[in-house]
Amino acid sequence: MKNEDPKARRIEDYLYFLTYRTRWSDNDQYSHMNNAIYYHLFDSIINAFLAEHCGIEPSSAALIGLVVSSHCQFFRPVSFPQVLQLGMQVKKLGRSSVEYEVGVFEEGKDEPAAVGGYTHVFVDNRTRKSAALSDEVRRGLDSLRPKSKL
Repeated sequence: MKNEDPKARRIEDYLYFLTYRTRWSDNDQYSHMNNAIYYHLFDSIINAFLAEHCGIEPSSAALIGLVVSSHCQFFRPVSFPQVLQLGMQVKKLGRSSVEYEVGVFEEGKDEPAAVGGYTHVFVDNRTRKSAALSDEVRRGLDSLRPKSKL
């Protein structure tokens, strides 16, 4: 991706999507979505993708991802009753880790309200020791890496 400024992201920069209808309880005392809810959204889209495209069922998988870092940049508030489009891509794929980026877009808008994500280190579910990504997980995650535009 040429432009590394998250505020300049557009919906077409992302490769996997999930729709989220905000709830009344998502709002905080300032009448916009509470900051902690964004991390709930990141967790939702990432784990939906892992279950659908990488064969990872969190409750029974031999390999699970643990969050080792997270971040979010907020550009514009959103609130109930807005419908959001979440877009996801993989920024970096390592031997046992992956860095995700999630764009939060108001339905019908091309500019993000927020951009964030986190880094997973994959571990053996039983021992919690770092483990290499399986071929199935790597293929799924690799499909979300942006291809360079020439």
